[in-house]
Amino acid sequence: MDKKKYYITTAIAYTSGKPHIGNSYEIVLADSIARFKRKEGYDVFFQTGTDEHGEKIELKAADAGITPKEFVDNVAGTIKDLWDLMDTSYDKFIRTTDTYHEKQVQKIFRRLYEQGDIYKGAYEGLYCTPCESFWTESQLVDGKCPDCGRDVTPAKEEAYFFKMSKYADRLIEHINTHPEFIQPVSRKNEMMNNFLLPGLQDLCVSRSSFKWGIPVDFDDKHVVYVWLDALTNYITGIGYDCEGNSTEQYQKLWPADLHLIGKDIIRFHTIYWPIFLMALGEPLPKQVFGHPWLLQGDGKMSKSKGNVIYADDLVDFFGVDAVRYFVLHEMPFENDGVISWELLVERLNSDLANTLGNLVNRTISMSNKYFGGVVENKGAAEAVDEDLKAVVTSALDRVKAKMEGLRVADALTEIFAVFKRCNKYIDETEPWVLAKDEAKKDRLATVLYNLVESIVIGVSLLDSYMPKTAEKVVTQLNATLRPFEELTQFGLYPSGNKVTDAPEILFARLDAKEIVEKAEAMFAARRAEAEAAAGTGEEAVESAEPVIDIEKKPEISYDDFAKLQFQVGKIIKCEEVPKSKKLLCSQVQIGSEVKQIVSGIKQHYSAEEMVGKKVMVLVNLKPATLAGVVSEGMLLCAEDADGNLALLTPEKEMPSGAEIC
Repeated sequence: MDKKKYYITTAIAYTSGKPHIGNSYEIVLADSIARFKRKEGYDVFFQTGTDEHGEKIELKAADAGITPKEFVDNVAGTIKDLWDLMDTSYDKFIRTTDTYHEKQVQKIFRRLYEQGDIYKGAYEGLYCTPCESFWTESQLVDGKCPDCGRDVTPAKEEAYFFKMSKYADRLIEHINTHPEFIQPVSRKNEMMNNFLLPGLQDLCVSRSSFKWGIPVDFDDKHVVYVWLDALTNYITGIGYDCEGNSTEQYQKLWPADLHLIGKDIIRFHTIYWPIFLMALGEPLPKQVFGHPWLLQGDGKMSKSKGNVIYADDLVDFFGVDAVRYFVLHEMPFENDGVISWELLVERLNSDLANTLGNLVNRTISMSNKYFGGVVENKGAAEAVDEDLKAVVTSALDRVKAKMEGLRVADALTEIFAVFKRCNKYIDETEPWVLAKDEAKKDRLATVLYNLVESIVIGVSLLDSYMPKTAEKVVTQLNATLRPFEELTQFGLYPSGNKVTDAPEILFARLDAKEIVEKAEAMFAARRAEAEAAAGTGEEAVESAEPVIDIEKKPEISYDDFAKLQFQVGKIIKCEEVPKSKKLLCSQVQIGSEVKQIVSGIKQHYSAEEMVGKKVMVLVNLKPATLAGVVSEGMLLCAEDADGNLALLTPEKEMPSGAEIC
């Protein structure tokens, strides 16, 4: 009998830079689901990869002085190395620069054009470069991109458009008749109420203002819009051909059983992608799950803040399986999760070192101490054993129920309930007391047997989430990981087996203070390296001598000036920078955004008198680190012949965020 297939994908990672731990969470989540499904007996195909085209990459490559292909080759290699480091069991790693993918995207674009779904026009709107998305004024949130919150700029260019409204009613009907299609339900409500029901606008599906993309083969001025290119990876990667020559693999695997994506790209996957598939006459994926974000402390990780945590950083500190456990356990089903160094240490010490590691170590040590490592079931049962057995043998059903709803964190909690019950069993049976009475030797042996058997069942469930740890445990117990069909039976561990002589410490307890100090030193070194590379720093900023007749700079064009963005800001908080004689660190509200700006004006203004001032700010200056503090802009000042500074302020009352032009 053939196994039932299960096709799972992650979003393909954008190759604009190294993904942080929040991005890496997705691949670990998908891997745990894929591994679990394999254990359930499914024929799993797990695809991931990289999204490698677009204006953002073209610009980054130019800044780096290399070609876009060289740029994405480097980043794609880094991403693949990270996915491998995290012990993920993907079956296919697709790159959108793969020749077969590019050719198929060209075929798809031509077909959609020839059947009348795509037409040529011109686009004039507000463009967000990081998201590579056009917006109308009404779609903006506080004047910013509704997806990422960054600035948008006016843009006009010739483009091809997809007739989204042609398929909107069909998509609404599909969502209403397939409640499982978009999960969690809150994501479904957001898509229906904010996008579908108000009416879909036609979608720009080509660009003509840059070149780094898949060329439209019948109009070489255009490249395919990055989302039409990227989304089709889910079918091109398994052999789709829009001319009717799709592979057997495609016929077997499509439709996908699960697209696992971040909540920030849910619109692309639940509106654009299904409509593209409808136009191609292909079935829709069975489910799209928009997982929440993993946040650093009380906000998102940011390179400008110098606090970005990468997966390989955490692996160096804690090991692969500890990191896998943390990101899976700490991410709620629907709300954002939080990562911090202190919380990582707390989880490792309490759950991994104590609940699991100490349980395994105690069980093996007692087996060696009292029976030379030999584990035997002497059949000396007591009533307390039955509750242990009930908890252990029912765990599979509880874990399956959680995984069916993609509640992975809850599934892990159910598994650790097994280990906690084992620790309670030790307290209840007190093996060290039994060991003092020769008449209770058989009872002691039975207790230790029950513990070993329970641990084997528990780590056989844990294998999908922490595979290396599970294998280490059963190796020390002289056992093997069991298939799911054996996990509801108690007593399969061979009586008379001998455990290892010297148990390995699975997870050593850590000191939170030491870890935080080590992490801070790592970030400081990183900031210093970036500062040196950028040629910035406190001395460089403050070394210019005050003069009035300054040397004139070369003339610039209006286009050069237009690149600078000046706005009115209100200082809402200001503090002295520690160990600096000249620097103040201000929190400046600019519209709905707050920027941190470091200025060398401490000798002219106190921190207290800065608060409440309306100031003129250069907003889009590249972030720099001064005296270890990140600065995200510049306050404009005038300076006299004696070196006295005066902040530039609006002559009349102006709102925070007003543009200076």
